[in-house]
Amino acid sequence: MDPRDAFINHLTRRTFIGMGARGIGGLALGSMLFGLGGCRDSTQRLSAKGGLPRLPHFAPKAKRVICLFQSGGVSHVDLFDDKPELRRLAGKNIPDSIKGTQRLTGMTSEQGSYPLQPAIEGGKLCGRSGIWISDLLPHIQTVADEMCLIRSMYTEAINHDPAITFMNTGNQQPGYASMGAWASYGLGTENANLPAFIAMVSQGTGKNPGQPVFSRLWGSGFLPSSHQGVGLRPGANPVLYLQNPPTIDEHQRREFLDDLAVLNERRAEELGDPETIARINAYEMAFRMQTSVPELTNLSTESPATLAAYGPEVTRPGSYAANCLLARRLAERDVRFVQLFHRGWDQHVALKRQLPNQCRDIDQPTAALIRDLRQRGLLDDTLVIFATEFGRTAFSQGGFGSPGAGRDHHGRCFSIFLAGGGVKPGFVHGATDDFGYNIAQDPVHLRDLHATILHCLGIDHERLTYRSRGLDVKLTGVESAKVVTSVLA
Repeated sequence: MDPRDAFINHLTRRTFIGMGARGIGGLALGSMLFGLGGCRDSTQRLSAKGGLPRLPHFAPKAKRVICLFQSGGVSHVDLFDDKPELRRLAGKNIPDSIKGTQRLTGMTSEQGSYPLQPAIEGGKLCGRSGIWISDLLPHIQTVADEMCLIRSMYTEAINHDPAITFMNTGNQQPGYASMGAWASYGLGTENANLPAFIAMVSQGTGKNPGQPVFSRLWGSGFLPSSHQGVGLRPGANPVLYLQNPPTIDEHQRREFLDDLAVLNERRAEELGDPETIARINAYEMAFRMQTSVPELTNLSTESPATLAAYGPEVTRPGSYAANCLLARRLAERDVRFVQLFHRGWDQHVALKRQLPNQCRDIDQPTAALIRDLRQRGLLDDTLVIFATEFGRTAFSQGGFGSPGAGRDHHGRCFSIFLAGGGVKPGFVHGATDDFGYNIAQDPVHLRDLHATILHCLGIDHERLTYRSRGLDVKLTGVESAKVVTSVLA
């Protein structure tokens, strides 16, 4: 029976009054069910693999995504966007014509002066493509010809939490579905033994502790909860509550889940609540993960050469290097969306000490991941995203030349790079002005980035919607968004 019909049959006068006595939850549930999980028409039911029929909308270039999210705000003017003018005018005040009237955070808005700070380290033009990359990233320099560097990203957010939330969910307000949840909802999974979306968190040695990373950043928001990311933790229990309770063996657990599924299915038939089905699926996934997760996290099958490529931290559980290697192993197992959150990029102070430390954390593992994917034939259909929430100011926070000086937040322009599935290798899109402070050419908003990511996965961002609170919600929101076609291969 159609769940909506079942719900209507169940909703007698007595049950309606009873539900009303417990609040308006029944009305909300009824509204949700008439939308059938947000789909406009009954032909958009979830298919066996968990995605929507008729998706992808067109032939995808990427089957999966690995997002390397650098939390805290990567300094584009130090690492990816060389500005000789900053060296020439070092220590002088940024011209008013360049600074303009853009919002500044409370940390620099009352400064008496805004002295220009050049990159703290030199760099060079790398690879056949000649992309300028800082010498703080010598390993990433070696994969320049795989990179599609976007120097003209921008965002309206200037503080961490709204900016991080914006980058990861398409909205500055909490409660919206994350990128990985959208990918899971639209395309489902290719591996029945692992979740479609997995997230991992690491702490860098730049600013420690870094900005907090909340689980809602890989949450499902208003989408069914089966599409939320599963956090993979370091240590003996990578996924919480996965192990059987004491005295319960695998056979007993299987019988218990079978009996529980019967009860849940009866309840689902009575009310048609899609979250009941999601609960059954979660139990079944957890049972399968009891075998798949230990096999995934067992690195003993990796060769010494592979381990060495990722650097000395690769054998320390929870490190960025270890998480990069796990990301490659998840890509091999066709996990749809893998997201690494690496904290520590918020260099308000001691830039010359903190930034080199943070770069050492990520440089070798990031380059190793890209090379490893290429060598295993996975890079062409894996979209790698090296992203951050905003950049850093071209002027110094604090006195110029002071050991304690840093850089403030800067959303007006910043750099990210892509590699692999569907984007041009060895390519630079967009440009900033002579100070790295404003966009001079080909701006790319966060919404444009989201539209482009979905496009690489074969999804038209305008057509992937979910009915919530009376709106057809999209990852790219209600404002204009476009696919950045110039970066596509």
